[in-house]
Amino acid sequence: MTAGPLTGYTVIDASTILAGPLACQILGDYGADVVKIEHPAKRDGMRGHGPAKDGTPIWWKEIARNKRTVGLSLKEPDGAALFLRLAATADVVVENFRPGTLERWGVGPEQLHEVNPGLVIVRITGFGQTGPYAARAGFGTLAESMSGFAHLTGQADGPPTLPAFGLADSIAGIAASSAVSMALLARERNGGRGQVIDLDLLSPIMTAVGPGPTVYQQTGVIGTRHGNRSTNNAPRNTYQTSDGHWVAISTSAQAIAERVLQLVGHPEVIDEPWFAAGNTRAQHADELDEYVGSWIGARTRDQVVDAFTEAGAAIAPIYSAKEIVEDPHIRETQMLTEVEDRDFGPLLQHNVMWRMSETPGSIRFTGREHGEDTDAVLGELGLSAEELADLRSRSVIR
Repeated sequence: MTAGPLTGYTVIDASTILAGPLACQILGDYGADVVKIEHPAKRDGMRGHGPAKDGTPIWWKEIARNKRTVGLSLKEPDGAALFLRLAATADVVVENFRPGTLERWGVGPEQLHEVNPGLVIVRITGFGQTGPYAARAGFGTLAESMSGFAHLTGQADGPPTLPAFGLADSIAGIAASSAVSMALLARERNGGRGQVIDLDLLSPIMTAVGPGPTVYQQTGVIGTRHGNRSTNNAPRNTYQTSDGHWVAISTSAQAIAERVLQLVGHPEVIDEPWFAAGNTRAQHADELDEYVGSWIGARTRDQVVDAFTEAGAAIAPIYSAKEIVEDPHIRETQMLTEVEDRDFGPLLQHNVMWRMSETPGSIRFTGREHGEDTDAVLGELGLSAEELADLRSRSVIR
């Protein structure tokens, strides 16, 4: 198997739910040796997230794939000492404790860089390491609320709407994996010095929501909810087909908007002055939605998708998990892939996130049992069987 671009790098995952574990999953997918730290007596919170089958958590199999698991208490002096020994041999540490926690245990950045000046330390928190909110509990829901996402999401006459999944955490996790790559590249160029990455959950999703703060600063205008419509272009909405399915269309490009209106039988509006730009088309969304919605509502989903595709207009069916699994494009391009798992057998998972021609990533194994690799990982530090037994008897390790 071709090695991933991070083969030879070691990452210590001392994080939980969800941004840190996802960042480390991505790093592991591309070759890094990821050592997952869990408290000896308390299973990682991600093991209890999402559905389970016959008592076995399903999400854990993906979020903890390519990670060796070690049960280790950082609160215990002997555990902290072992953590420093692990960090001395690592390239990256990812943690998401509240600010000051690692320092209180004697394993903060100062101590970590003492034993390993080249270490990249990623600190993921709700609001960052400094500022008036730094000590607050931070979760993705709070970032989704404060970023402007909830304020802009939902129907115009309805309440602010939160996502049904870990959106802020996931965006932050992907951002963290990018930040690690940058820091490792910088280390190669600066003589081997590591650094601390201070990543809060709020900044990445606030960036994704868009330039609302800039627009407000310049114009005083505050964005509002528009349901599935956009203030940037129209028609853009979800529409129901005659057989009860839903589709979504986008007309971000002017040429696409023109093709859509020609397809649905209203080429006359293309000559209207307001049709020439997306933001002015958005001011006529009621009219355009009526044209598009009535045409789509008179046809089945297959008929609609085929007609739009033939016309070169942008459309997508709105999928459930079942339809995602069955989609021929997703299957052929292996966006989902089956991996062998000891509990489930062939297990369908999201594939590695991007394709690399020379150093593709891979799923080497799925999420492992609590503390399954403790002896192997600590044995690599030179601990004897007697030392491991002693630490285990004192609940320092699992």
